[in-house]
Amino acid sequence: MQKNTDAFLDSLLKANAQRLGPVMADPAEYRLQVIYTRIDRNARNQPVFTDFTYRLSPETYFYPASTVKMPAAFLALEKVNRLRLDKYTPMYTDSLSGITTAVTSDSSAITLQPSVAHYIKKIFLVSDNDAFNRLYEFLGQEAFNRSLWEKGYPSVQVRHRLSIALPQEANRLTNAVRFVDNGKTVYNQPEQQSSLQFAPRADSLGKAHYEGKKLVEAPFNFSEKNRIVLEDLHNMLRSVIFPESVTYTRRFRLTEDDYRFLYRYMSQLPAETDRPVYDTTEFHRNYVKYLLGGADARTELPAGLRIFNKPGWAYGFLTDVAYFADFANNVEFMLSATVYCNKDGVIGDDTYDFESVGQPFLKELGRVIYEAELNRTRKYKPDLRRYKVTYGPETQP
Repeated sequence: MQKNTDAFLDSLLKANAQRLGPVMADPAEYRLQVIYTRIDRNARNQPVFTDFTYRLSPETYFYPASTVKMPAAFLALEKVNRLRLDKYTPMYTDSLSGITTAVTSDSSAITLQPSVAHYIKKIFLVSDNDAFNRLYEFLGQEAFNRSLWEKGYPSVQVRHRLSIALPQEANRLTNAVRFVDNGKTVYNQPEQQSSLQFAPRADSLGKAHYEGKKLVEAPFNFSEKNRIVLEDLHNMLRSVIFPESVTYTRRFRLTEDDYRFLYRYMSQLPAETDRPVYDTTEFHRNYVKYLLGGADARTELPAGLRIFNKPGWAYGFLTDVAYFADFANNVEFMLSATVYCNKDGVIGDDTYDFESVGQPFLKELGRVIYEAELNRTRKYKPDLRRYKVTYGPETQP
């Protein structure tokens, strides 16, 4: 990987400032961070990366929201392999009193059974929160974090489940889990309690926030919320799209079938699966496609283009981490960005500027980079067959 000066990306974004709207007029106010990776192939089709960044700042906190589901999926597959289990084997989760309920069936799966594979599908197809929570419980809070630290991401803090308001101690506890194959329990994991001590933080934001229905005139304290910096998310995705490009210690321990599985569901659209069946009025084709797609049902992505990504949106923060493969034009690149869309400065009022500011910005940012890539000369055209997927009827649960 080549580290490049940021002059190129800085110039490109400023040249397109009018297209990019209010975010580029005041990028500091919107806490904008961007990573663009140019990919060139050599004669043997090996990728060479050149990273360009704009306002990249690991010290500037953003709430990662659903982007934490991406490493959860990778680590869950890795754990299944380490235990010599199968990602399609039914996984049953016991209840934890006052925390989460049991899971013994899943009506959206072909077999009507929950599994690691089916949870991962739902995570990438529509960013399902419960699916993440069940993988969080399978992994355990301590193992989740230590595994990422050992892979070279020491600043990561994944501290809690999503969409469930629980105290810290409750999120340290994770449910008992069983894998059952043809009526036989092949793996039994008891309840776990994390003893992990996270490095203290002082992350606060906003001018006011809600505690329940009460407005508190003070910044919201994010210090006990999840944290992953943008560069780490970008590199986690790169390590799965291009596993040969990272050292063994930083690689997720995945099989070739795992990679094919991830490439399918990271790029598939909700309407292209019948397991689960999604209401495409809500879960439309661009529901989780922010960069270039703008999460806009009306936007038509270029024919032949697929986006392998994981976005997150909450508390006014909007983030997307993506690899683009254009099979029609032999173009590929990576692009990650985070932007803060909360004009009134109040956290928790659900009055954010996602649709008016954030989504149009990410859509246009994707277009600006994509257009630059279309016009860029490459010495060798990439062979992208590794990422080509046939999206047909589901054959696995």
